[in-house]
Amino acid sequence: MPRTAPSAPGDGIYFGLMSGTSLDGVDGVAVKFAEGRPPTVLADAFVGFADGLRGALFALQQPGDNEIEREALAASALATRYAVCCHELLRSANLAPSRVRAIGVHGQTVRHMIEKGYTRQINNPALLAEMTHIDVVADFRSRDVAAGGQGAPLVPAFHEQIFRSADETRVICNLGGISNITILPADADTAVRGFDCGPANVLLDEWASRHLGTPYDEGGRFAASGTVVEPLLTRLLDEPFFALPPPKSTGRDLFNASWLDAKLAGFSGLDPADVQATLAALTATTVVREVERHAGGCGAIYVCGGGARNPELLRAFETALTKSGTSGASVRTTDELGVPPHHVEALAFAWLAKRCIERAPGNLPAVTGAAGERVLGALYPA
Repeated sequence: MPRTAPSAPGDGIYFGLMSGTSLDGVDGVAVKFAEGRPPTVLADAFVGFADGLRGALFALQQPGDNEIEREALAASALATRYAVCCHELLRSANLAPSRVRAIGVHGQTVRHMIEKGYTRQINNPALLAEMTHIDVVADFRSRDVAAGGQGAPLVPAFHEQIFRSADETRVICNLGGISNITILPADADTAVRGFDCGPANVLLDEWASRHLGTPYDEGGRFAASGTVVEPLLTRLLDEPFFALPPPKSTGRDLFNASWLDAKLAGFSGLDPADVQATLAALTATTVVREVERHAGGCGAIYVCGGGARNPELLRAFETALTKSGTSGASVRTTDELGVPPHHVEALAFAWLAKRCIERAPGNLPAVTGAAGERVLGALYPA
């Protein structure tokens, strides 16, 4: 049925959808925002990607034949999965579409080429609006890029709203396909900072797929069965991106199977489990080094994203912190701050949709490098 009336702004109910660089599926939340109170999650859902869609999205990471058509078809298939997630949220939260003010949807990043002035998140938000009868807000990154920014990361503005504390300097670390951190100083007069650190699950998943035939390393057991190869870790860390100052962002355009194969040249004969353990150490080391450089004195690193479910990756963080001598910092998950790790990014895009509807800025120029605050997102009315 078509939507019969616009949702009441006072309801403050939004959906947030996030499909990240791990390409495993879409996380969704239904959330109620109320002035002066923490957001309330009414329902959550996860909808996986079929192998055909996942393969199509992987193929679009690199130039190829007939890209325009392949992207259009993948975008429509992706929007269909988003719609399935939204209908599951409506069912679980017992909501009519008219109660939801808007859906905030990130889209699927297939290129992030800031050095050439563009980033590309494929999606078909018009189709999503048609299938759900709910307003859709999409394309959050383009306006920040147009203003000279990196277009990423965008979640630090949300992190500031719900995680900042006057009691301690906190680092929020998202471990999706790519790792990124948000530095939340205890001093309210000190600006929030945030940036990408390097690969997280993107290379771990690639190696697990090759050697286990599975999309990811369940529970980190593959990595746990191996031993870190220090000469290989040194080789992996020899990448100019890691030494760049923020603002900076990255993606599969740099950290992909070809990058890994080039780094492995000369290391033939290694046990695959040892390589997996070394890739976990790479993720942890690159994050901890950035914390050392830019967040001295932080009380804790609070982890969210898919990597928070990998105990071996969290142990790698503890090891990296011990090796670095970073004093006082511990590794926790955002569960301890009241938000489950798998909710954080989807919640952020619900919040960014709300900001767009209110014509309020959603970026932090100190994070992205944009010329100033900007309203992010494009609206597709139901």
